[in-house]
Amino acid sequence: MIEKLNPPTVHEPAGYSHVTITTAGRLAHLAGQCPLDLAGAVVGEPGDYAAQTDQVVANCLAVLAAAGARPADVVRSVVYVVSSDSGVLGGVWSRLMDSELAPAFTTAGTLLGVAALGYERQLIEIDLTATLPDRAEPPGQTIMR
Repeated sequence: MIEKLNPPTVHEPAGYSHVTITTAGRLAHLAGQCPLDLAGAVVGEPGDYAAQTDQVVANCLAVLAAAGARPADVVRSVVYVVSSDSGVLGGVWSRLMDSELAPAFTTAGTLLGVAALGYERQLIEIDLTATLPDRAEPPGQTIMR
């Protein structure tokens, strides 16, 4: 179960929740998902926030599914965008909210403008934590211990 809370003593958030409480016993902590295609190349032309956002969304959906989770199971998100321009940050946020991943951003989350990310030309990265159903291992996955 995921409970979302917005205390009346702080500002009303724009689409997300100030607090997310979960009773789940298992959590999946996803590595930051980057705008890399299957070959490991950064997608899009230099400065193409839209293409990179779409690739990160696709990667997040794939990794969530591999863990046995859906966007609605996300309990925490952090979105990193290489920009200090609030218009660019808002544009990326709008694209995310129009994507299949949108339910992931209704829980506790943060949108950050940063100076740089790990790959050359990388503009977007998303870090997610999701709650999982109680079971031993995700289907079809090899668990490294």
